[in-house]
Amino acid sequence: MPMLMEMNQVGKPETTIQVTNASKRFDIYETPLDRLKHIVFPKRTGYSREFWALRDVSLSVTRGETVGIIGRNGSGKSTLLQIICGTLRPTQGDIAINGRVAALLELGAGFNLEFSGRENVYLNAAMLGMTSDQIERKFASIEQFAEIGDFIDQPVKTYSSGMYVRLAFAVAIHVEPAVLIIDEALAVGDARFQAKCFNKIKELKESGVTILFVSHDVGSVRTLCERAVWLDGGRVRMEGGAFAVTAQYTQFMSEGLGESEAIGISSQPAGSAAGLDEEAKQNGQTAQNAGRPAATASDEPINHWGTHIGSIVSSQVLDSAGRRQSVFTAFEPMIVRLAIQIPEGVDRRALSVAFSIKDTKGTDLIVRTTHDEKGIDFEFDGSEFEIEFRLRNQLNTGRYLLVAALEDRSTAVPQYYEYIEGACYFSSYIENDRYGLFLPDITEKIRMDETPLLRR
Repeated sequence: MPMLMEMNQVGKPETTIQVTNASKRFDIYETPLDRLKHIVFPKRTGYSREFWALRDVSLSVTRGETVGIIGRNGSGKSTLLQIICGTLRPTQGDIAINGRVAALLELGAGFNLEFSGRENVYLNAAMLGMTSDQIERKFASIEQFAEIGDFIDQPVKTYSSGMYVRLAFAVAIHVEPAVLIIDEALAVGDARFQAKCFNKIKELKESGVTILFVSHDVGSVRTLCERAVWLDGGRVRMEGGAFAVTAQYTQFMSEGLGESEAIGISSQPAGSAAGLDEEAKQNGQTAQNAGRPAATASDEPINHWGTHIGSIVSSQVLDSAGRRQSVFTAFEPMIVRLAIQIPEGVDRRALSVAFSIKDTKGTDLIVRTTHDEKGIDFEFDGSEFEIEFRLRNQLNTGRYLLVAALEDRSTAVPQYYEYIEGACYFSSYIENDRYGLFLPDITEKIRMDETPLLRR
């Protein structure tokens, strides 16, 4: 595989992955006999049909970036990763990689089932370019991370799927790769090990490792990745900020849209942090301290869809006096007010109004639906109403967005009459820096008695 020359020019990040117009064609045979005929008579046609798993895919990833690859099964994700790893050659196009690649493409790839875990560690690491001395120095750390105990000296064919992926992941992260590729491998394993893997991925990311992360878990992509690429039918459907791309992908999967029905949207997430204070002044807001975050009036929804667009007439985040605010201080009362127009002919018994507050990466922080509480009966005369959700601001300093939704809860999976992700934006400002996402109500009390603690 050709190697890309390092780019150390001032102001130009080093590119570690460069995919240019990559396409991959497979020949599909109806019967084994057709395959044999094609081998014997290679110049004759008609024995197979063409299937293009990838079409003109281009991708550039710089050092230290974490890029998510999303798409339905069969969209070309795994084919693209195999081409980047070098296990497949593109039919057309060019691939250039700068540095060692470590990949977790699928369970069963890379390990010899008859060899022990120890032997597979040495074999796999050697295949990735490590010397025996380097592997020897890393082995204890690999064994400790994998947490498979005495099974390290047992044949891999005796491993559970969780043990297998733990060992494979441990090897991949210890070979000091320039590029780490993960294809759904972290879906296997318990929650504790998954958290351990995510922490390690974050460490690698901070150290400058380029990461390609394939997952159907939109939350994981939003948490780990700055950018995302959505593949559909072997082509790039959308590329841009992880939040914006995953929002469109979520809509696509929820509605089952066809190829021509996707809603176009900017590839950049709404609500850039640049110039917030200046825009806040233009909107009549004054910051009490320099650098205080503020929402902007120009922010547009990141995602807006549903079967009855227009059912949500307005969405606001207000202070205790009912005034719209861009900035809320610690523990300040907040009102989420939604004006609703109930669509004609819907089952009001299954109607639900919901809101959530997300951070700018798209992580749900606060979620509330009338369906969960079952405290409101929508079977009243008339179709227009306002609903208020009252809470206190317990969010740490930062920018946030409101999601407003009108749901049909007649089935186990909610269907949406209207869903607005980014209905409005606001900021929270806490004067003293605090760790964590929230400011919970915690009381502090020191307890003393006559018996010294050390004597108990």
